Amino acid sequence: MKTRNYYLLLGGNLGDRSYYFSSAISLIRERIGVITSVSSLYETEPWGFEHENWFLNQALIVKSVLAPEEVLREIHNIERKLGRKRDNSRYNGRIIDIDILFVDEEIFYSNNLVIPHPRLHQRKFALLPLLKIAPKLQHPLFDRSVEEMTESCKDTMKVNLYKPATTEKKSK
Repeated sequence: MKTRNYYLLLGGNLGDRSYYFSSAISLIRERIGVITSVSSLYETEPWGFEHENWFLNQALIVKSVLAPEEVLREIHNIERKLGRKRDNSRYNGRIIDIDILFVDEEIFYSNNLVIPHPRLHQRKFALLPLLKIAPKLQHPLFDRSVEEMTESCKDTMKVNLYKPATTEKKSK
């Protein structure tokens, strides 16, 4: 069985965000593989739509023997278990969203999944957390590192290191 490094991005802007992130990380560890690196948390403006709540985002590296489609299936199971409801709109508020950004430096296409994530290079909220854990990772289609993509990203949305407010609930 081949072991791969999955570069995941967690995002969410509804409910007790810290709780949902820590729960998602526990479930990823349980169902997908060994987490080898975790970025800091970032608070980011909603991208592509307006919403009163900003998002938290965090990048992870997970070592797994699962194939990409199996990881996607487990991600959807984790999102459902945590209460995410999917609808037909592309951009909306959500409890938790887990995206596969990269699988090593592989290219993967299926009906359900495109790797590397097709809009990663346009999104500072994904690039900045990833930059902290994998700056030299090469995009196999653009032949550019995460660091280079971050430097050239035209996204003007605000992305800040997260400093939890005392009013946000602690993990249950």
